[in-house]
Amino acid sequence: MNTAGGAPPVSALRAAFACRCPRCGEGKLYDGLLAVAPRCIECGLDLAAEDAGDGPAALVILILGALVMLCASVVEVAFAPPLWVHIILWTAFIIGGAIWMLRVMKAWLIAMQFRHRLLDGA
Repeated sequence: MNTAGGAPPVSALRAAFACRCPRCGEGKLYDGLLAVAPRCIECGLDLAAEDAGDGPAALVILILGALVMLCASVVEVAFAPPLWVHIILWTAFIIGGAIWMLRVMKAWLIAMQFRHRLLDGA
């Protein structure tokens, strides 16, 4: 496994949900909301070449879209709220859910790339 100094490997899921470095599990993965930091400040892992591609966005669109449609249908049938309630409720849910899910999915993909030696462990 790619680990610093013989340390035990970091769980890909733990690193993803905490948005931490896939090698040490300590340094912040993001520099801002969704921009990946160029280098881990704890272990020095070079993250500049990271390329998550469109995978995280595609998964978020599919999963969040299905979840919102299911929840909106249940709310409509159970409570029949006015249209403005749906607009406010689901807009906030979509924005918050998309940002959170993109951070986690992107971090998970980076952790999996690292685990399978697709990132340079320098």
